[in-house]
Amino acid sequence: MIDRRRCSAAVLGALALPGLVEAAPEPSASAPASVSQPTRANILHVPFPVAETGFDPAQVGDLYSRTVTAHIFEALYRYDPLAIPVKVRPLTAAAMPEVSADFRVWTVRLQRGIFFADDPAFQGPDGRQIRRELVAQDYVYAFKRHFDPATKSPALSSLEDEGIVGLDTVRNAALGRKQPFDYDTPTEGLRALDRYTVQFRLREPRPRFLTTLTESGGLGAVAREVVEFYGDAIPAHPVGTGPYRLKEWRRSSRIVLERNPGFREVLFDAEPAADDVQGQAWLARFKGRRLPLNDGVVISVLEEEQARWLSFLSGQVDFARVPNAFTHHAVPTGSLAPNLAKRGIQVRRYVNTDFTMSWFNMDDALVGGYTPDKVALRRAIGLAYNIDRDVRIVRRGGALPAQAPMAPGTYGFDAAYKSDNSSFDPARAKALLDVFGYVDRDGDGWRERPDGSPLVLRMATQSSQIERQFDENWQKSLAAVGLRIIFETAQWPENMKAARAGKLQMWSLGSTLGQDAQPALAYMYGPSIGSQNLAHFKLPAFDAIYRRMLLLPDGPERAALFIEASKLVCAYMPYRIHVHRVYTDVNHPWISGYRQTPFRNEIWQYIEVDAALRERMAGAG
Repeated sequence: MIDRRRCSAAVLGALALPGLVEAAPEPSASAPASVSQPTRANILHVPFPVAETGFDPAQVGDLYSRTVTAHIFEALYRYDPLAIPVKVRPLTAAAMPEVSADFRVWTVRLQRGIFFADDPAFQGPDGRQIRRELVAQDYVYAFKRHFDPATKSPALSSLEDEGIVGLDTVRNAALGRKQPFDYDTPTEGLRALDRYTVQFRLREPRPRFLTTLTESGGLGAVAREVVEFYGDAIPAHPVGTGPYRLKEWRRSSRIVLERNPGFREVLFDAEPAADDVQGQAWLARFKGRRLPLNDGVVISVLEEEQARWLSFLSGQVDFARVPNAFTHHAVPTGSLAPNLAKRGIQVRRYVNTDFTMSWFNMDDALVGGYTPDKVALRRAIGLAYNIDRDVRIVRRGGALPAQAPMAPGTYGFDAAYKSDNSSFDPARAKALLDVFGYVDRDGDGWRERPDGSPLVLRMATQSSQIERQFDENWQKSLAAVGLRIIFETAQWPENMKAARAGKLQMWSLGSTLGQDAQPALAYMYGPSIGSQNLAHFKLPAFDAIYRRMLLLPDGPERAALFIEASKLVCAYMPYRIHVHRVYTDVNHPWISGYRQTPFRNEIWQYIEVDAALRERMAGAG
């Protein structure tokens, strides 16, 4: 899934659905007035470095919106909150799925007695509000919404790759007839066998389909009557079966979730590793406790690094990812600074399962194309980029140079693989440009195109301080080899909207992955153009490798294909892969259970707030 450019991230659910659609929510949404706002003492306070876009699972693909939806909606399965290596557990499912020997038929039976949060959309024949039970048809509807052309789901191409039989036929019928998507058309591949049993039939074997069924943020159960009740305003009215519901929303500023009073009895349980001292302590403390462990969550959108860091230091937020600019203040020698340690602040450093990238629009007249001269230009730009300055100066050492999209900790990562993605070689860049005719003909210090026309690169960007630092590195890097670049500033959602429409020449992003690294390669997969494949890269040889990988079980043959695909990406350079980010997470001593672990967004319900300790420390401060 896409997170914001190069400097922000959190953990992504296993489906790893990249792409972002800008939603059109109302400015605010509120629960019924009869529900009171919990006191601050029992509320978890969370910072977001990026504004959300909305809360409709089928319309959002950005990391932060999907982090919120993952706490409101529920998938069939979840990840154990403490197990490393990760383990999948039933969430709304009654047990693990029944899977055919060829991995093409997946049958899931639901728990009974799970209910959606109360909402005006649920009305009986007499007009009175009723409780609405979760049924298998809700998952059928939730999956179908991604195939509805009107939804413009950023997850579509990933779900098309799964090959659910019949859904593409219904979609193509709607497109061909220019009529609404027919949700009532039966499909062989997605059926409610009875009230509590849903079955998926896939065209080809999908050994890793279980990870798709863990994605609460995008594939959680949705009630059809809620979507029809709210219409275009659905992004402001998320109604799920999860532990929280939306209380308040001030777009791009403040999001308030409250405990869902109708949430079923779910008790804390986990399986931390035997040598996980902290995890074992949390298990002993929380086992058998009813979730969520707090009364709600207040999310503050704080885009500037200084504002986030000061909010953490002052106790206005309970945990934070240390911004790049303050890494040396927080962990000056790799360990927590003494002044923070005295306050009981806890720290955790780790390499995130992500990668950052800059991409080139392959349909663009200047940087696009597959001829040798166009490939040479992109490769020269990649070699000119000063990755060392990126890591040391901009990121303050908080990253590792990347060789390929596959991230450490994901299946497909190979620590022995090396590529030009990590190379900073201005001499080679200049040589490539010279050989293919990108030379300075008029002596003004800037290279022209081979036909003598001006060569000016255009990169989309945002206005935050950290973005300006990345832009400065790009400008210095390219100026050193005689290439001129200008930056076009807009809000991130607007840039993403333009990117998906093919209107940007260059842009930079980050992506966090699930257990399997293949979704990282969806950025280069031809059929993903318009969603994940922002570069509009089309290469039959790459697409063939990608499709082969979908079918194969994990093993040496599939692992080798990751490397073959990465070599093609490096050779044609539709994307310049930059780094894997190293994160430093800190939290105040009055919260317990906070651990951002790979592949899951659902963490807030497992965090307990010690209200008395927070008040005492606030008073002492």
